Amino acid sequence: MRERREALGLAQEKVGVAIGLDESSARARISRYELGVHEPPFATVKLLANVLEVPPPYMYCEEQDIAELLLALHKIPSKVRKQKVGVLMAQMAEA
Repeated sequence: MRERREALGLAQEKVGVAIGLDESSARARISRYELGVHEPPFATVKLLANVLEVPPPYMYCEEQDIAELLLALHKIPSKVRKQKVGVLMAQMAEA
């Protein structure tokens, strides 16, 4: 989450306020989420994903390459994405 926030040039406070947190506690709460001190409820994950322009599953990725793949797939149109996923799944079945 932190990497994506920084890549977008967003401050913790700005992300927190964008998801509806009080300005006075937004930075601390986002920091706790980023550090893993607290895990946000799924409704909050969806709000965070929207602000960070990622699909919600991205927020749960522990491996950077999988997160990058999810983000790349998220960025392409649905019709094209379905086609590319089909090709990838076929290639993986052959391996």
